[in-house]
Amino acid sequence: MSTVYTRHSPTAASPASTPAAPGPPTPIAVTGATGRIGGAVAALLHERGAPLRLLLRDPSRTPRWARDARPVAPADDQDGAGGGRARDTPSVEVAVAQYGDGEAARAALAGVDVLLMVSASESADRLTQHRTFIDAAAVAGVRHVVYTSFLGAAPDAVFTLARTHWATEEHLRASGMGFTLLRDSFYLDFLPDLAVDGVIAGPAGTGRVGAVAREDVARSAAAVLADLAAGESRHDGAVYELTGPRALSLSDVAAILTAAGRPTVYRQESVEEAYASRSVYGAPDWQVDAWVSTYTAIASGALDRVTHDVDRLTGRRPLGLAELLAGRP
Repeated sequence: MSTVYTRHSPTAASPASTPAAPGPPTPIAVTGATGRIGGAVAALLHERGAPLRLLLRDPSRTPRWARDARPVAPADDQDGAGGGRARDTPSVEVAVAQYGDGEAARAALAGVDVLLMVSASESADRLTQHRTFIDAAAVAGVRHVVYTSFLGAAPDAVFTLARTHWATEEHLRASGMGFTLLRDSFYLDFLPDLAVDGVIAGPAGTGRVGAVAREDVARSAAAVLADLAAGESRHDGAVYELTGPRALSLSDVAAILTAAGRPTVYRQESVEEAYASRSVYGAPDWQVDAWVSTYTAIASGALDRVTHDVDRLTGRRPLGLAELLAGRP
């Protein structure tokens, strides 16, 4: 069951003799609105005044700027579309749904034309969740899905989680909905977290990665969504590769961290050593494979790629690691 909450803007009642105005724009649906990507995208679109429907697992974590939302019956206040959109079409709606719950997702997405699908949290059943959600979106009548995928997504990608992204892309292509794929590289924000006690250890060799800041992914997604909501078609079927301004080796990352006051070194591990050093965490095999293949994907050269897609979509040069560490460009 989907619960929908609504933030209303006061409107004066129209005289009975006044002709009905054209219908207001449908909300842009944003998943993961409490996360770092979905939350940033939602905030950017809210600043632009775009009508939004935020899909959350837990309504108690509703973003602060949307916390005055109030419940709306999921199917009662509809003009034929279903799904919880109030007749006065408020600027922000909040729907409670999870990727793996097809029924709730269908109700939450009814009346939505454009959807941002931020990939689900890493899990053993991530692909099943994605497929369930895509199927629900298609049944709900969603016109276009923007999906956050991964650079180099392929059925045989070295980075194991990129294979799930590929399978998700294929399911989306077969859904009949329009789509735009945002294939981002590893997050630039994530690279400092690789250092444990001042050491980045892994089998990355001298490979490089054009990592991209989460902020730039969010800005790119917001730009695409705003264009789609305005009726532009140039993103239909487009695949954007989102990277930072420079491809970095992990030795480069260590040097930049050191220059920023965080003394760090990179230590090469063999693949066998990498598996052994991570086995102590007791994680499932699929998770350890993902951890180790983070490094082997860099070593393979598959992520040694820099594009200008962030510039083209946002009109702004993407952040570099030193800029990110400094807080702002």
